[in-house]
Amino acid sequence: LANVPGEIEIAAMDLEDLSSVRKFTSDFEETGRALDILINNAGIMACPETRVGPGWERQLGVNHLAHMAMSLALAPALERADGARLVALSSTAHVRSDVIWDDPNYESHPYDKWEAYGQSKSACALFALGVDHRGKDIGVRAFSVHPGGIFTPLQRHLSDEEMAELGWKNPDGTIPPQVQAMFKTPEQGASTSVWAATAPALKDKGGVYCEDCDIAKLATEESQRWEHARPWICDDEKAERLWDISETMLSKA
Repeated sequence: LANVPGEIEIAAMDLEDLSSVRKFTSDFEETGRALDILINNAGIMACPETRVGPGWERQLGVNHLAHMAMSLALAPALERADGARLVALSSTAHVRSDVIWDDPNYESHPYDKWEAYGQSKSACALFALGVDHRGKDIGVRAFSVHPGGIFTPLQRHLSDEEMAELGWKNPDGTIPPQVQAMFKTPEQGASTSVWAATAPALKDKGGVYCEDCDIAKLATEESQRWEHARPWICDDEKAERLWDISETMLSKA
């Protein structure tokens, strides 16, 4: 932050606590400022089964629902910018699961931490699609982003043993050279979010899933697990269905 020109303001917000989200958005709205760029970057991954809010599965609650609550509260500020962009952090993990439409909060089927993470990241992409549907006529465009594989505290719920089983680390905790070559630095991982938020190439476009500073291709049978957009995150009807379900959930919080 020391090398960033201009003034920087930092405000606390806890996405597991909607009262904290409401305070943050209310404080920002009171300033009357426009909001040119909103990047929904916070997230948790593969955590033990936990509930937040009025009983939401934690990963869906933090990664999607709380970000949706924040974004909707900031909608007037985005509209004031007259050309704002919203970026929702999705992930290649969306390939693990579509939204679990009949039981998104794991109330009637066994919890699977990776399925739940995949669901939450599919939801993030569908939320961006829903925002773009609603925002494009008032100057707000939205994009979802896969930042790439990056070693950060996002992995804090995974042991070295589990990461070794995934192939991310060696049994001794070191990182294999092939993984080092594939994973990105935090700066590299931020690049696609910055690109989606600012690139002139995306003018008059929106609702798309981006990776490696480009619009991702639609996945085919030849696609690798870690690349391209699966059909369910590009589905307009699913985006509207998720919006309705999410609004109902938020109305009870």
